Amino acid sequence: MTRKTASLPISYRLAVTSRSLAALLGGYLLASMASVCIALVAPLPQVDATLTGLLLSFVFYLLAFIWCFACRSALRAWLGVLAPTVLLGVISGLAYWMTSA
Repeated sequence: MTRKTASLPISYRLAVTSRSLAALLGGYLLASMASVCIALVAPLPQVDATLTGLLLSFVFYLLAFIWCFACRSALRAWLGVLAPTVLLGVISGLAYWMTSA
């Protein structure tokens, strides 16, 4: 006796895979950029700024993960994670360039 099970379409599976990758990889990138940016920009002693950046990176990772699965499409999930990552990277680069010059 064979039974046909209803399988999910491949487009749905790819969308979930894309969101998962956006949450895992994009969230990691966002958290690391946020950590570096906070460590460079925060008006604290270097050790305290680094620790604050590292602790807040967990919050950024969590928010990125929630964002990726709350969006309507996988494209919005990727854009919502990568756009702030690029912005934080630019801010970090400028802050590093200004302090090292």
